[in-house]
Amino acid sequence: MAEMFENADLEDLDDDEESEGDQDAVSLLSADHAEVKQMFESYKQLVEEDADDEEKRELAEQICLALTVHADIEEEIFYPAMRESIDDDLALDEAEVEHAAAKDLILQIQGMDPGDALYDAKVLVLGEYVEHHVEEEESEIFPAAEKSGVDLEALGAELAERKQELLGAAEEE
Repeated sequence: MAEMFENADLEDLDDDEESEGDQDAVSLLSADHAEVKQMFESYKQLVEEDADDEEKRELAEQICLALTVHADIEEEIFYPAMRESIDDDLALDEAEVEHAAAKDLILQIQGMDPGDALYDAKVLVLGEYVEHHVEEEESEIFPAAEKSGVDLEALGAELAERKQELLGAAEEE
C-alpha cells in the first residue's frame, strides 16, 4: 500500500485542514464527497483527452487515498455514532456494503498499471459506485443525522482529527 501513495499529492487532500476542524460531521463528509466527485470528473476528462499514463496514475492514487481515508473515518467514527442515534440500520448496513465494494475496486486499481486493460473502466466504475453511495448517504443518512440530536460539531472535530492522522500516516509511507 505504501507504494500506492508515493506519488499521491497529499497536500491537495489536506488543504482545508484548519477549516475541517470547524465543520460539523455532515459538512465535512459532504465536502469530501464534493472533492472526490471533482476528482472523478477530472479523471474522466483525462481519459477523454487520452492523457498519458502517469497523469492518470497520479489522479487515480489521489482518488483511492481520498476514498480510503473517507471510508475509514465513516466506518470508525460516523457510522457507529449513527447506529446509536438513528433508527435506520439497513441504510448504514448498505453503506458499509458499498464501502466494501469500493475498497475491492480500489485494491484492483492499486494492483494495476494505467496502461492495463480495464484500468480506466475500473476507475470510472468506482466513480459510479461512489456517486450512488453519496446520493443515498446525503438523502437518507445525513438528514437522519441532523435530526438525531448527536453533537455533529464534536463528531466533525473527531472526524477531522482522524482524517489528518490517516493522511499523515499515508504521507509517511
